[in-house]
Amino acid sequence: MSFLNQLKSQARSLQSQQGDRHIEREQALAETEAGCRAVLQYFEELARQLNIIEPPAPKMSLDGKNPWPAMKLTGFRVDARKKMISGREVFDYVAMGWTIVPQSGATVNGTVTVNFPPDLERVESRLAMGLVRHERRELRHPEKNTLQALAFDYVAETRGNVTAVADHDQGLLAFRLLNLSGFGIANTSWPAIDAKTDLLDELAKLIVSEPSRFV
Repeated sequence: MSFLNQLKSQARSLQSQQGDRHIEREQALAETEAGCRAVLQYFEELARQLNIIEPPAPKMSLDGKNPWPAMKLTGFRVDARKKMISGREVFDYVAMGWTIVPQSGATVNGTVTVNFPPDLERVESRLAMGLVRHERRELRHPEKNTLQALAFDYVAETRGNVTAVADHDQGLLAFRLLNLSGFGIANTSWPAIDAKTDLLDELAKLIVSEPSRFV
């Protein structure tokens, strides 16, 4: 085989590989878009039903010691954003958020006191994570004026949400779950092609604090 024919063979092989990769990318993109549409449709219907039901919330506590009163999930809302890939408009993410409030409907105030760094880090993280309205006070020794503890006066109200971020290159949906099992963030990914009713039902169970295999 002449050197020119060797180059031709090499070029054909590269073109074939590039064509295969293009087909794979197009398939992953199409599967991701279909998965996002399925999640959006499911979230919109789920939000309508849960806004009527207002299911009980998981147990909430800023310090893991002092529980909040019985809470409920309400104010469900759905959002979806788009972005551009290679001149095409595609999903960036699909999200559903809600508010976690006392079941009684009345505003409830509370206070947690911390005096050890691990406890302080936990409480401050949960306050920020849930966008909990609060004020921070220093508790000092009445005579020595030394710092003894920090107190956080808060309003018992927070938020939860689920965000599905589209990964068109991998054909995945990356789910970020905020405050679904008390204060905390969980992350998991599923192939976009699996975003069907059975999988999304498992997510709905997790939101309403029922046994779930989603995470």
